[in-house]
Amino acid sequence: MAVKENIRPGGRSARVQASVHAAVRDLLVEISRAEITVPLIATRAGVTPSTIYRRWGDLQQLLADVAVERLRPDMEPADTGTGAGDLEAWAEQYAEEMSSGPGREYVRDVLSAQTGDNANKCCNFTRQQIEAIAGRAKERGEAFPDVDAVMDRVVAPIMYRILFGDVPTAARVQELVGHVFGRRKAV
Repeated sequence: MAVKENIRPGGRSARVQASVHAAVRDLLVEISRAEITVPLIATRAGVTPSTIYRRWGDLQQLLADVAVERLRPDMEPADTGTGAGDLEAWAEQYAEEMSSGPGREYVRDVLSAQTGDNANKCCNFTRQQIEAIAGRAKERGEAFPDVDAVMDRVVAPIMYRILFGDVPTAARVQELVGHVFGRRKAV
């Protein structure tokens, strides 16, 4: 069951979502993930379990919804003065945040949900960050790679390493950015 998208931004629905999300975040700090249940979240949030099941469908979908909110960028990418510098700084920070313990848990929660809606939201967050960097570069008159090329040749390898391997090093991230700009660096 997918999270309902037609929920009004204010009122009771917003208060329920805020209290349930806060309860999940607090419980994740206090107890192990394996101990978290819908009734425990409901009690902490001051709602009934049926409210959670009706809104999110199951625990995994709720955890994915909370993870998406945690993965939403809260600021514009850093402006270093060049598109390549902006992308490199952003990609290094992205790799660091996503490979952290909480980052990996959020990614696992998003990918474990029954629908791909939350994964698509995370992909769109990333795309928007890269589009902001590309827009700045173009305003400065700089050439910048196609956003899809950045997604495929920088973001995808970083995420693949995080999911199935080790943490990508800063040198590896710099190499990926260099390649998407047509530069070859020895690392």
